[in-house]
Amino acid sequence: MMLQVSRLYGGYPGFSVLKDLSFSVETGELFGILGPNGSGKTTLLKMISGLLTPNHGKIFIQGQDLGNYSAKELAKITAVLPQVASEVFAYTVRETVSLGRYAHQRGWLGRMDAQDEKIIDEAMALTGVEIFQEKLLHELSGGERQRVFLAQALAQQPKILLLDEPTNHLDLSFQKDLLDLLKKWTREQDLTVVSIFHDLNLASLYCDRLLLLNEGQISAIGTTGDVLQGERIREVYKTNIEIQSHPKVPKPQMILLPDEDKVSPLKIDESFFKITEDYAELSSPMPLKVMASSTVGAGIGWCERFIMYFSDEPFEMKDAIAIPAKSSEMVQFGTYEDIFIIASTAQKNNDINLCIFVNGIISDETFLQGIVAASEERALVAGRSSGGGIVIASVQKGDAVDGNVLAEHIRKGVREIAGVLLKES
Repeated sequence: MMLQVSRLYGGYPGFSVLKDLSFSVETGELFGILGPNGSGKTTLLKMISGLLTPNHGKIFIQGQDLGNYSAKELAKITAVLPQVASEVFAYTVRETVSLGRYAHQRGWLGRMDAQDEKIIDEAMALTGVEIFQEKLLHELSGGERQRVFLAQALAQQPKILLLDEPTNHLDLSFQKDLLDLLKKWTREQDLTVVSIFHDLNLASLYCDRLLLLNEGQISAIGTTGDVLQGERIREVYKTNIEIQSHPKVPKPQMILLPDEDKVSPLKIDESFFKITEDYAELSSPMPLKVMASSTVGAGIGWCERFIMYFSDEPFEMKDAIAIPAKSSEMVQFGTYEDIFIIASTAQKNNDINLCIFVNGIISDETFLQGIVAASEERALVAGRSSGGGIVIASVQKGDAVDGNVLAEHIRKGVREIAGVLLKES
């Protein structure tokens, strides 16, 4: 066990912040601390680093009470990267990084030796600051200074690294590079990282476990999936979010939802739909969320134009969902409660194409329920499986639509419209 916190209380003179915190961090773990402003994140980090003394409770590092370490002994195993301050001293980059070797100096004068210089060079190379090592700190940007102070922390060769918002002031590429590097060191060098994060999505992607604080107390602790639950995050942060799965890794991601009027000013119906000799098109005045199996634009995304085209002659289909259809005579449409359906006979095998527009909010699971309902009902009507395209598009405004209710309306609409098309063909 690298770090153990037991029954921790405390804060500042006349103001208590933390209340009964207990948790542990394993060696080689990247452990994230989350919470809204004022929840006690920085206070906790200051206590772990020895800058603040708890009113009650104990902190153990490598099994030893934090209070039993001298400042120099603690600096040999613990490094701290605080938030970058606007005030900086008149040191060069190299001089600043060299300060990280202070705890390892021997003798009264504590001079650097070749090994110290090698470690400093490696720390600067790893953080990409060697190219401006002779510059003064005040000549650097906030992001560059952040990397310098990280190099200083790494030069300490700590066993536990304490970070307060390490990605502040860093652009997107350096955020990723830094966190990739920290994650690599936790695996390969058993470095233990305890870091405060404001960005919940970064914390989710990189942390092994998370601690969520709320008003100085533990709201949740565990894996990212355990902690980043929608209702809990909405309650703690008092904001409107939606949680979705990351498309590449099994980690949750937070999506901020802006406040909007619940009642939708838009209802997709036949007033947005036209049929010409060459194509049938529904053009929405706003982007609709789409799940599509189509010739053009298949996949999940957002779109405003939905086209069924009747010939092989090319025409403008940029930024559109498009499906080949037989003719303008073989198109049917209708409204069924909160959905508007367009159906056409496909160019091959008399298959049925379906475009289904939902006037409400549906979840990803409900999108899939809709696809399944449309596919199954189409096959029942035709008496066989169909290869035609299926598109479901939603305005994502107004009231939430229940998946079972949506499926029922889709089945009814497809049964009626597809039945007419099959009779005509």
